[in-house]
Amino acid sequence: METDTIIRLGVFLGVFAILSTAEVFAPRRRLATSKSRRWFANLTIVALNPLSVALIYPVLPVGVALLASEQSWGLLNQLALPYWLEVLIVVVALDFVVYAQHVLHHAIPMLWRLHMVHHADLDFDMTTGLRFHPIEIIVSMAIKLSAVAALGASPLAVLIFEVTLNATSMFNHSNIRLPEKVDRVLRLLVVTPDMHRVHHSVIIRETNSNYGFNLPWWDRLLGTYRAQPAKGHTDMVIGLSQFRDPQKLSLPRLLILPFVGDPGRVPINRH
Repeated sequence: METDTIIRLGVFLGVFAILSTAEVFAPRRRLATSKSRRWFANLTIVALNPLSVALIYPVLPVGVALLASEQSWGLLNQLALPYWLEVLIVVVALDFVVYAQHVLHHAIPMLWRLHMVHHADLDFDMTTGLRFHPIEIIVSMAIKLSAVAALGASPLAVLIFEVTLNATSMFNHSNIRLPEKVDRVLRLLVVTPDMHRVHHSVIIRETNSNYGFNLPWWDRLLGTYRAQPAKGHTDMVIGLSQFRDPQKLSLPRLLILPFVGDPGRVPINRH
């Protein structure tokens, strides 16, 4: 197993253990559906995604970064910048790419169909942040690989970004209670669970907000920031209005959802 894979897996398991424990002892909301059934579906999809990517792509982001360094591809390989500044630029630039990609998944009907699998979750916890349809992961990987090559990102910078994004995606989807004062300060630096939970509201104008996964600045700068849900965090309804029956959100149905599911009212495209 390659070093970057070991690091990513180790951080993933560590963050998973910490957040899953915190969700038990300090939950923000009471879950509305069966946790065991949801986790089975969500984590099975998580396990399928690396296999799907491996079937399509011969190299992953760190591998593309190595090629870019060897072949002098990309913008940063043409500039003489301090290494720490290159790393910072890559992490911030790739985070913006993720933000823009997320907006596109809400704006383009075909991409929205894939992204519905993520939003159809009737509860909001750490595993929601890992639940993306395999085809969406394949599309996202193509965008990420292109961005890494265009930037000429270093392997270390890409590894830092990948590890950080994975950890923050689990964190900002976690069902943990943070003191209000802590959340207010923390969301100036990173997307918090209370900030991102708004994005998973069944109310369209709230779904059409707070797209950031890691850095919270893009939403504030580009006018997509919404501080709180209208009904409050404990009373807000999570998910999509057209998918309310847990029995119809089993693993097999989630996998075919983009092809047979009702796309409903696409947030940006129709509003």
